[in-house]
Amino acid sequence: MREPGRDKERLQHIVEAADIVLEHSKGMTFEMFTSDKLRYGAIVYYTMIIGEAGYMLSREFVEKYNEVPWGDIAGMRHHIVHGYYKVDNRVLWNIIKNDIAPLREQVQHYLDTIDWSQWTSQQTIK
Repeated sequence: MREPGRDKERLQHIVEAADIVLEHSKGMTFEMFTSDKLRYGAIVYYTMIIGEAGYMLSREFVEKYNEVPWGDIAGMRHHIVHGYYKVDNRVLWNIIKNDIAPLREQVQHYLDTIDWSQWTSQQTIK
């Protein structure tokens, strides 16, 4: 359920998963990524967590903090899960190398700057 009271927790999940993806893909080449099946699986799993956590953010959060392409992030997760047999590893690698770090930075900014007690109370009043 997409509850505004859980937005902070979802964002924390994104940061934690992004840290794991970045740590385990550091220094890798595309060839290493696709040939190491265990590491590939772990990186893909945590990429899906990023997508699921983004998908589960409340509508209010997504609308207010729309600098991030939340719909694309959720769509990536849905594609990996439901279209696993046709995932383009080059596209996934591009996301890992170019999009995860900036997303992590933006999400950490939200965690650091939003008044979470006020956010939660404002959303429950509505």
